Amino acid sequence: MRYFITFTYRGTDFHGSQTQPNGNTVQAEMEKAFATILRTPVALTFAGRTDAGVHADKMVAHFDVEKAVPANFAARLNNLLPDSIAIRDIQHVTDEAHARFDALERTYHYRITLRKDPFSYQTRARIGGILDFTAMNEAAKSLLGRQDFASFCRVHTDVKTTICDVREAKWIVENEYEAYFVITADRFLRNMVRAVVGTLFDVGKGKMTKAQLEDIIAAKDRCKAGHSAPAEGLSLVEIKYPKHLFI
Repeated sequence: MRYFITFTYRGTDFHGSQTQPNGNTVQAEMEKAFATILRTPVALTFAGRTDAGVHADKMVAHFDVEKAVPANFAARLNNLLPDSIAIRDIQHVTDEAHARFDALERTYHYRITLRKDPFSYQTRARIGGILDFTAMNEAAKSLLGRQDFASFCRVHTDVKTTICDVREAKWIVENEYEAYFVITADRFLRNMVRAVVGTLFDVGKGKMTKAQLEDIIAAKDRCKAGHSAPAEGLSLVEIKYPKHLFI
């Protein structure tokens, strides 16, 4: 039987989402809790990977078991997992459902604060100076549509294509000091959102124009884009799937 498990985590405490040789990860913590309850190893397949320090308001993974999980499985997992990981839902899906490959689109938020804030420093990037959000939003329109985002992809990554379909890209100003960037696409490349945000910061600070951003996209060269924005501001917030996958 296959299940989708939906969960959230604060990435500050982990060296990324997926298992790696050095450093604790979200996957390692979760698989340890699964094995403790089910008394057998269980492999989780995540919908995607997040780097060290990056968060997820909503992440999805699939796993297979021979028989139905107990009704209180989510609660038991939450009792074992650290405070920085929380299970939200477990849903029975078809045997062919895949958390990564069946995702229709994903949405990330990049949250910032323009002042020092001891209560949000782990989940918002502190940005110095004044940002022109009007100019940033005008420039962000250049990101929309299906195009090559090689200029915003970490180099030497094993991907077959750097083409992505960006369906939403805009800044939302919450108050005098806080704002967040929303970006939705069918897929994302390694480091793509942080590279995009870092480049938009240059626009907001008057160091770059919309036309120059368009030239960067056309160049397909990571060296042309801005620096990657800090990890703590980034969070995966939504993943959408076809309804027919759920039983």
